[in-house]
Amino acid sequence: MTAAPAPSYSTWDELVQTWQHLDLPNKAWRAEIIEESIVMSPPPAPAHNMIADVVHRELVGALPRELGIFQTLGIAVPLRRSLFIPDVVVVPRAEIPGREDPQPVPAERALLVVEITSKSNADVDRKQKLWTYAHAEVPLYVLIDEFAEEGPTVFLHSDPQDGSYGKREQVSFGKPIELPEPFGLAIPTDEF
Repeated sequence: MTAAPAPSYSTWDELVQTWQHLDLPNKAWRAEIIEESIVMSPPPAPAHNMIADVVHRELVGALPRELGIFQTLGIAVPLRRSLFIPDVVVVPRAEIPGREDPQPVPAERALLVVEITSKSNADVDRKQKLWTYAHAEVPLYVLIDEFAEEGPTVFLHSDPQDGSYGKREQVSFGKPIELPEPFGLAIPTDEF
């Protein structure tokens, strides 16, 4: 992950416009805004993509069609001057802007956000994104952390209030993580 030196932006809209017009090395790279800094990340490793695939497939099999499951959707938290592209995010399809509106989706419209750590971004996922998603009141934040202090672990953060999550559950890789309603499903982690 690389942070590009960025000029000072006077407005959130200017920062988002700069992000929208970035010329990335190729389409597999991701650019996010993390507390006013534009950060570019190379394509994730195959193991990272396999985890995202497992999560995506489980969600597709369990969710109604009116909920969209995305791996490249930008979600914004203007309050924190941040814009993330989660590894997996679930948003009601009706909340996704049309082609004529290039703006990212407000994070508070997400029902579930899943981030998968890489060595280079683990602290960002554990701290800044956790805090930012809680401030946006994203109901469920799943952090799949191969590099956790406890060993490879999945953390489910829920019940956001006043900028933090009230509940945190964790399971080691190999045990299913139970997502509460409106999902009501267990995601197996034995393939992680």
